Amino acid sequence: MIGRIQGILLDVQISPGMALVDVQGMGYEIEIPFSTLERLPALGSHVVLYTHLVIREDAHILFGFAEPRERQLFRTLIRINGVGPKLALAILSGMEPAQLLRALHHSDVAALTRIPGIGKKTAERLIIELRDRLGGLDHPPSSTDSLPLESVDPRNEAEAALIALGYKPADALRALRQIESPAMDTAGLIRQALRQINREGS
Repeated sequence: MIGRIQGILLDVQISPGMALVDVQGMGYEIEIPFSTLERLPALGSHVVLYTHLVIREDAHILFGFAEPRERQLFRTLIRINGVGPKLALAILSGMEPAQLLRALHHSDVAALTRIPGIGKKTAERLIIELRDRLGGLDHPPSSTDSLPLESVDPRNEAEAALIALGYKPADALRALRQIESPAMDTAGLIRQALRQINREGS
C-alpha cells in the first residue's frame, strides 16, 4: 500500500481533481478532492499527500489528501454500501471534513443532499451507517462551532484563486456573478464557480 507521496508538484487538473507529483523522476497521477486541491502549493513546489491505493483489474488508482483525517474519512466512506471511491471523493469535494462530520453528527440530511450525486436516501444511509464510526474520525464539532472570519471579501479571494488555477479573469468573474447565494465563504464560492464553468464547458 502506498500511504504517502512526497515530491514536486508538476501539474494540477481541476475537473476531475488530479495532481501530478514527481518523486525522484517518477510522475504519480493522484486523484484528489477539491478540499485538497484548494490547499495545493504553486506548481514546482514541494508537496506531501497522504494516499490510498485502489487496485482494480484494469487500473491502479491513487487517491491523495492534504491531511490524514481526510484520508481516514475517505476510507470510512468507501466501506459504506453503495459508496465507491469516486462518490467518496465527490462527497469530500462538496464539503470540508469538519462540515461533513458536523452534518453527519447532527443528521443534517439537507446539507448532505446539496452535494452533487447525493440523494435523500444516500444521505440517510450515510448518517445511519457512519454515526457509530465518527469517534474514530475525530470528535465531531458542535453546532456552535463557526468557521474563521474572512479577512477580505470572499468573492475577491475566490476570483484570485480561480485565476491562480489557470482560468481567465473574465471567465472567473462571469462564473462568480452567476452564483445566487452571495453569503458563501471563499471555498463555497470557488466550488460553485467551478461547477458553473464545468457546465458551460460541457
